[in-house]
Amino acid sequence: MERREKGERLGAVTVGTFDGVHRGHRAVLACLREEAGMRGLEPLAVTFDRHPLMTVAPDRAPKMITGAGERDSMIAGCGVSVRRVEFTEDVRRMTAAEWMRELRDRYGARLIVLGYDNRFGCDGATMTDEDLRRAGRSLGLDVMMAPVVEGCSSSAVRRAVAEGDMEAAAGMLGRPFSLSGTVVPGRQLGRTIGVPTANLAFDPGMLLPRAGVYAASVMTPGGMREAVVNVGSCPTVTDGDSVTVEAHLLDYSGDLYGQTISIFFHGRLRDECKFGSLDQLTRQIGLDIEETRRKNLLQHRRD
Repeated sequence: MERREKGERLGAVTVGTFDGVHRGHRAVLACLREEAGMRGLEPLAVTFDRHPLMTVAPDRAPKMITGAGERDSMIAGCGVSVRRVEFTEDVRRMTAAEWMRELRDRYGARLIVLGYDNRFGCDGATMTDEDLRRAGRSLGLDVMMAPVVEGCSSSAVRRAVAEGDMEAAAGMLGRPFSLSGTVVPGRQLGRTIGVPTANLAFDPGMLLPRAGVYAASVMTPGGMREAVVNVGSCPTVTDGDSVTVEAHLLDYSGDLYGQTISIFFHGRLRDECKFGSLDQLTRQIGLDIEETRRKNLLQHRRD
């Protein structure tokens, strides 16, 4: 961790992974910003370059809801500065008291704000709220707990996305679940049946929705477009060995190869299935397009 520069304002600090920056995280950040403002402190979120389980227990590390860069941008958008810490073995071994001392000495922390299930330090999971407050007081720090947003956690978001329940995921995130990546050449079969698709190259560490077909919107360099998105192995035309994410952008004819796009998933249309012919697949895609227009229209009306 870097040292605080001389002359920097003292800080109000929170620590966490903040994967997804969901409504619960935003409540912590809002509390931090408000308390910092009242005390004349600088609000700061200290987060990590990876999920801690990638170091502690890689076989149990979850797929990520948001990439580190996107997460940090979202936190900054909440009016809170961000410091990203490399989660090394040395960091893993730090106790909660050692963490607090580091936050005080490196970031000028005078206040630490925590979420309801937010613990840091190798012994943090065994400590009660009062234990943390007592440890803070011994170091000249206030420790407070942010308001709770019931039923909202990164684990719950991951479960909803893995089940294909995009509405539940959006309710917890406060926005549609999204996936970003670069458009790369695919099989190009869609062009032959009149439904060209953008094949997304994505980070394998990112969370994917359950296999199936989804109503979505896609942010391209030229703006937002409605889309039908297939997540899965495309069993009608492949041997089903690899998972792909392919988006058919409605009413679009441009070239997106090499461009970065973001897919926003609004709702699941159906399971992925194997059709007896390309004609059957084409007819079903036509129905998917109609349903996507209807779902997205309802979504816009709700917004």
